[in-house]
Amino acid sequence: MEHFLTILETRLRRNWDKPALSDYRGASYTSAEVAEQFARLHLLFKVAGVQPGDKIALSGANSAHWAMAFLAVASYHAVVVPILADFTNEGLQDLTAHSESKLLLTEPKKWADLQPEKMPNLVAAINLEDYSLLYAADDKIKKGVANLDKLFAEAYPKGVQQNNLHLAYDKLDELMVINYTSGTTGSPKGIMLTGRNISSNIHFGMNNIPVPQDATMMSMLPMAHMYGLAFEFLYPFCGGAHVTFLGKTPSPTVLMAAFAEIKPYILITVPLVMEKVIKGKVMPVLKKPLMRVLTAIPGLKNLIYKKIREQIMGAFGGNACMIVMGGAALSKEVEKVMRAAKMPYTVGYGMTECAPLVAYQHWTTFKPGSCGRIVTLNEIRVDSSDPQKVVGELQVRGANVMIGYYKNEEATSAAFTEDGWLRTGDLGVIDAQGNIFIRGRSKCMILSANGQNIYPEEIEAKLNTMPYIGESLIVERNKTLVALVAPHEEQLKGATEPVETLLEQTRQLANAELPKYSQIAKIEIVEGGFVHTPKHSIKRCLYA
Repeated sequence: MEHFLTILETRLRRNWDKPALSDYRGASYTSAEVAEQFARLHLLFKVAGVQPGDKIALSGANSAHWAMAFLAVASYHAVVVPILADFTNEGLQDLTAHSESKLLLTEPKKWADLQPEKMPNLVAAINLEDYSLLYAADDKIKKGVANLDKLFAEAYPKGVQQNNLHLAYDKLDELMVINYTSGTTGSPKGIMLTGRNISSNIHFGMNNIPVPQDATMMSMLPMAHMYGLAFEFLYPFCGGAHVTFLGKTPSPTVLMAAFAEIKPYILITVPLVMEKVIKGKVMPVLKKPLMRVLTAIPGLKNLIYKKIREQIMGAFGGNACMIVMGGAALSKEVEKVMRAAKMPYTVGYGMTECAPLVAYQHWTTFKPGSCGRIVTLNEIRVDSSDPQKVVGELQVRGANVMIGYYKNEEATSAAFTEDGWLRTGDLGVIDAQGNIFIRGRSKCMILSANGQNIYPEEIEAKLNTMPYIGESLIVERNKTLVALVAPHEEQLKGATEPVETLLEQTRQLANAELPKYSQIAKIEIVEGGFVHTPKHSIKRCLYA
């Protein structure tokens, strides 16, 4: 397997004068300019006394500068520590200290509220917006940074040329990234990922979803999370795509304008985005009495759903060959609409501990309700007596699997079985063709009074398709099931009855379709909506 840095060198050399990285409606950089930024940052790291293997933290909104900094650290053979921009300043400070990072690249407004003395290994802080110096522990670093232009001119008298760009690397098993989670069930852990873990994901993407020539890609998921980092940036960029970064989460209006301008060749997203589009725009139309009559006529049904497909794909720029969703299960009702419209979608499965991909299947062979099949160079098994019928924990091993949690031997030991398989914490089954079906999280499963296994996610998926429900979360209280709900504000507009009355009607509708052992006893409104992880999953630990 080639290291992704070797692939990156080939990509930059081949597209030397072409646009490579851009900020939406902002600065743009060719491959040659990206290579020059690598060289300048490498000199800066050297001036700061950073050695290969040292840790460098990186925290800020998605941007071309963020992307170039990540690749510069990786190609310097230091360890990148991406920290989510959504973490509090205290969290950023604590994780920078915990990771023993010597440098922190961040935004000035974040740095203003940090205390260097609480990050004992830190020797300098760099402005992520222009790579200027925010802080230095001693005058030697300040002088070195001030002298950077002279050092660059001496090292590259003719500038960085194609023939003096050297990124190729073969040490696949070196630690490359420590990625701190922000999951649904607990405190952040530093997941240690090697060049092999990351390169395996990039190879899989390039081999199974080839990047077209002159392709464009849009990055909107947080790059400090492995899903956005690997599949909205590293894989398409190594494949030759021109990547544009949206920065902070845009408004729906800005997002649709960006799709129309950038026209990405593929859409990488989470189910929540598609569910909002389908539930908010498509389902209300399909549920009108006249439309129900028209869609019952085969010929007209095909024309109507074809129009729906064209409108949705057109809204995403009209150039996407596929919609790839991951991070959570897709609502069955929404999936039914997407299948009827013959939309080119697929649902994958991953986790940060696998950098992130575990399962995927091309949309043409994707089995509805599943999350694909195990990716190449990896294996999966179900810890149950009958993997096809009896739900058990999904366990994986292979090239994508992390080497452990940073400075946390206890958590690392608990994460693996005695024979070396990673415990995913997800429960599911695998059919005879290898399709994986997730039933829920082992930590979330509820055991009913009569011994039935209740998977909250299955109830939530049903609730989320019902009237007046935006999102829901099932919790156990006094041996009964309570649904915490964020109401669907659009559907409530113009309602003549109190929201509590409408939600009670929804509870009764849901119970009519649920087994007796998983009936909902009560609905409670979550004012202001749920707190989410970067994958847009509800942060369950806050509502237990």
